[in-house]
Amino acid sequence: MSIAAEAVQARTPEFPLTAHGKTLAAERIGWLTPTDPTIGVDAIRRRYQNDGYVWLKGLLPRADVIDFRGWAFERLAVTGLVEPGSDFSQGIASAASVDWSLADRRLMSLVRSAAYEGFCAQPPLTRFMDEFLQGISCLHKRKIMRFTQPGTPTATPAHYDLVYLRGGTSRLVTVWIPIGDIPAEMGGLVYLEGSHALGVKMEAKFQAASGDLSPEERISAYNSHMTEGGWVSKDLPDMAERFDTRWLAADYEAGDVVLHSPYMIHASTTNQNSSRRLRLSTDIRYQNVDDEIDARWNNHWSLGDML
Repeated sequence: MSIAAEAVQARTPEFPLTAHGKTLAAERIGWLTPTDPTIGVDAIRRRYQNDGYVWLKGLLPRADVIDFRGWAFERLAVTGLVEPGSDFSQGIASAASVDWSLADRRLMSLVRSAAYEGFCAQPPLTRFMDEFLQGISCLHKRKIMRFTQPGTPTATPAHYDLVYLRGGTSRLVTVWIPIGDIPAEMGGLVYLEGSHALGVKMEAKFQAASGDLSPEERISAYNSHMTEGGWVSKDLPDMAERFDTRWLAADYEAGDVVLHSPYMIHASTTNQNSSRRLRLSTDIRYQNVDDEIDARWNNHWSLGDML
């Protein structure tokens, strides 16, 4: 292990990590292993296959990511989300009330914008994905951008992504991009160590039991064989105990990119940032253009689209 990797793994979060009212035990928290993008795509692909994820440090220009963070929050400021008069690139949460209806509409506008499309398909990333996927990469039209306020209970339950993408190839890759620095206590993604193998078993079990479902139900995350919303669980501590493993966290920085398998179980924790910084991130999907594409992902993301 490199000195840099040891330093990452030696750190403890500023606050205990929590999700859905439960706290992760210190012995059930580990740290993602960072990967230098210059080690070569073959080595990166091996890490991805072995671990179910790759945390690529500094793949994107840091200044460009910070600029886009400022651009996004400047356009969300009218909703009351951001502290008036503050540096938009800091994304400081306002103490005032938020117009959530307007915030939802503005967010749907942002994910349809040329600026956001360009951010998700910027040349360093698309060139890398062409190499990684060994062909011409296709970026799904449905792309998700999320902001999370500090001091709220918001957190994404544990799940694996293929549940929502069963209408196409399983050879897709989720790309998660922190839009700004996201230390562990700010609620970035956490990964259940070794769970890409668990996801494969869970999906095989679902497929074996889905013979009574219609074709539409079989590809839906909202069917009689799945839990609410397609989630595996909201109880992250229980999952770590049940599978005798750890949740892997990270101090993400602007410019980092994480790739993970569609079978890798992941979640987020609550944003406990003491400086009142909003978490901003995007999760998008790339695949080889020659593979079958889930038609439902050829539409822009809309709130309530049941995916």
